[in-house]
Amino acid sequence: MKKTLSTLIALSLLAPALTVAGATSAEARRYAYKEWRGADGKTYCRKSDGTVGLVVGGVAGAVVGRAIDTRGERATGTIVGAAAGALIGREVARKRSCR
Repeated sequence: MKKTLSTLIALSLLAPALTVAGATSAEARRYAYKEWRGADGKTYCRKSDGTVGLVVGGVAGAVVGRAIDTRGERATGTIVGAAAGALIGREVARKRSCR
């Protein structure tokens, strides 16, 4: 019962991070293109800074770390899992490339 309850709590904390605010039409036109050619002739790409991946990865890593560390207080597994998940989530979010 404790594992089910802790899983439900973790999922309820994760849900708000997945919601995205809708952009207005002016913002949508302004950021319609992910690539552009600069004055120097190089092609530039607008990429995510990885914040959403950082938060989602941290929460998921904490849940997985807590489930793996079954001895004692389990704080070590939670902290290490959160740190590893945050780093992995940030890198995954930042590696999305343009066309």
